[in-house]
Amino acid sequence: MKNKPLAKYHLFTVLGVLLASVYPIYMGICIIKDYIINGIVLKENYPKYIIPYTPISLAVITGVLLMPLFIRKLKRFSLLTGFLTSVLVFFISEVFLERKIVIRADEIDVRLEDWQMYSCIAVPRPQTTLDILTGNYNPAFKLHFYMISIVLILSILNCLYGFGQMIVSGDKKRMKALIIQSVCSVIFLGLCILACFTAFWRTGSIKVSAVSAFLMTVFFILLGVTSGFFACSFLLGKRKFICVFIPAIIASTMTLLMYIGEMILLNGGLYRFGTGFLFESINRIVLSPFDIFTIIISGCITAVGSMVLNKNVAKTK
Repeated sequence: MKNKPLAKYHLFTVLGVLLASVYPIYMGICIIKDYIINGIVLKENYPKYIIPYTPISLAVITGVLLMPLFIRKLKRFSLLTGFLTSVLVFFISEVFLERKIVIRADEIDVRLEDWQMYSCIAVPRPQTTLDILTGNYNPAFKLHFYMISIVLILSILNCLYGFGQMIVSGDKKRMKALIIQSVCSVIFLGLCILACFTAFWRTGSIKVSAVSAFLMTVFFILLGVTSGFFACSFLLGKRKFICVFIPAIIASTMTLLMYIGEMILLNGGLYRFGTGFLFESINRIVLSPFDIFTIIISGCITAVGSMVLNKNVAKTK
C-alpha cells in the first residue's frame, strides 16, 4: 500500500472492528462447532440474537478488509462497492445461519429462524408455540431485523470509508457530517446491544413501563436520524430541498418502517407507551398520536442537523 497514512488508518480500523466483533464472531463459531459435532445446538448453548449480529460483524469486517483495495482501485465507486459486498456477505451468512443451524428445545428440533421468532415473542399472539416453532408464521417479521442490520452496516462503513477517502483526497467537506454520523452510529449500536440483552425490560405486556417506552422511542428516532444523516453526508452543498428535506423524509420514512416491522411482529398491534388519547391508536390506523409525533420528530431533528451542516459547508466555499 503506497499511501502510508491510509495504511495506518486501515490497520487501526481493522483492529478496532475485530475487537468490537469478538463476542458475536466467537458465539457464531461456537454454535457452528456444536452443529458440526452434534448436528444440533441445545437451546441453553444458543446466544439470543446471534442473528443478525454475527452476520453484521462478518459484513463489516469484510468491507473494512477490502477498503484500501476499493479506495485505490475504484476511487469514487469504492463506497458503493464496499456497501454491496458487505450487504451480500450479510445476507449469505444470515440465510446460512437461519436455514442450516438447528436448535433443540424441549425435545423439538427447529431451524434457527423459527427459534429466533419464538424468542422474539414477548406478547400474546393468536399462534400457538408449536405454530411458531414449526415456521407457521409471517416471515415478514424479519423486516425490522434486516432494516436495522442494513442501517448499521451502511452507516458504519460510510464513516470508515469516508474518513479513508478524506485521507487520500484531502477533501474534508464531509468531515463534520461523518463525525455526527459516527456518533449516531455508535449510540444506535449501543442501543441495539442493550436491546439484545434486555429487550428494553419489556415484561410481556403490550403496555410497557416508562423506562422501556423511553428507550424504545429513542431507538426508533435514532434509527431514522442515523439513516437521515447517512443521506445528508452525500448531499451537502446541494439545493436546500435536496440537502435538508430529502434526509428528513428518509429519517421519518425509516422510523415509520420500524413501526410497520413491529406491527408485523406483534400480529397487527404495537407496544403502548401509556394510557389516554396520546397513546391510543387512531381510528382505522394502528398508530397513536405519540407514534406519529415520534415519526415527525425523527425527520425534524434530521432536517435541523442537515441545515446546520449545509450552512457550514457553504461558509467554507
